[in-house]
Amino acid sequence: MRLLIMIVGLTLASSSAHALDVFACEPEWAALVAELAGEQADITTATTAFQDPHRLEAKPSLIAAVRKAQLLVCTGADLEIGWLPLLLIRVGNPDIQPGKPGHFLAADYVRRLEIPVRIDRDQGDIHPQGNPHIHLQPRNIERIAENLAQRLIELDRSNEAVYAARRADFLDRWDKAAAEWKTRGQQLAGLRLVSHHRSFSYLADWLDLNIVATLEPKPGIPPSSAHLARLLEQFTDNPPVAVIHTPYANEKPSAWLGERLNVAPLELPYTVGGTEAASDLFKLFDVTLSALEEVSR
Repeated sequence: MRLLIMIVGLTLASSSAHALDVFACEPEWAALVAELAGEQADITTATTAFQDPHRLEAKPSLIAAVRKAQLLVCTGADLEIGWLPLLLIRVGNPDIQPGKPGHFLAADYVRRLEIPVRIDRDQGDIHPQGNPHIHLQPRNIERIAENLAQRLIELDRSNEAVYAARRADFLDRWDKAAAEWKTRGQQLAGLRLVSHHRSFSYLADWLDLNIVATLEPKPGIPPSSAHLARLLEQFTDNPPVAVIHTPYANEKPSAWLGERLNVAPLELPYTVGGTEAASDLFKLFDVTLSALEEVSR
C-alpha cells in the first residue's frame, strides 16, 4: 500500500510538472480552461472583472507568462485589438501566434451579433467583426468548450482521456444548468433596461431582454451631460427597471440617471469574479439571473 501511494504521488507530481501553460485574456476563458483541463493546466489570466478587456498595460509578469505560454485563449473579434497584437509581437513566442494551434479565439466558434454594415470612425469604437462580448450566452459557452477541449487534446495528446472526460462532464452539467436558467429567464422576457455599454447584448438576446438605450452615445464614447439629459427626458414617463453596467465601467453615469428616474443602477458581475459569489461560470449565470429577477419584481 505504501509503495502504491508513493507511485501515485510521483505520478501526480510528474503530471503537475508537465502541466500545459495557458494564457487567458479574460476571466471567463480562464474559468473554462480550468473546467476542461483541471490540474493539467497552469493558467495565467491577463485581466480581472474589474478591468476593461479592451485596454491592458503589458506588465513584466504578463510578458513573462505570454513568453512561456503553450496555449493562448482570448475572445478575439477585436476585443483585445488595442494590446494583444503588440504583446504577441513583443514576446515573439512562435507557438501562440495567429494561425498556430496554440492561438485560440473563442469568437471564431459562435454567431456574432451587431456586425456593422458600414465601418466609420464617426460611429465610435465599433468592432468590424461584431460584438465581442460573447460569453453571456450559455450556448456560446457550450460551442466554445467543445472546440477548446479539442484544442487541448491536439496540444497535449498524453492527456487526451482526461480532457475528453472533463469535456463530457462539463457539457453534461452545463446543459442541465442552461435548461434551468432558460426556465428561470422566461419571466424576464421584455424586461426594459438601459445599459452603459453594449456589454450585455448576448445576455439580452438569450433572455429576450429589452435594452432600450445605452449610456454611451456611441460605443466606447463616455456619456456626456447632454446625452444623459436627453435620456432622462426620453424615459421620464416610461423608465426602465434598471440601468446596468459592468464592474469596470464608470458607475457615476448609471447612478446619475438611475437616481433621477428612481430606478436601480445595477452592477452585474459580467464575468467570473465580478462579485464574490460569481466565482465560476455556473455561479456567474446564477448571480446574474438572481440580480435581474430581483429588479423585475
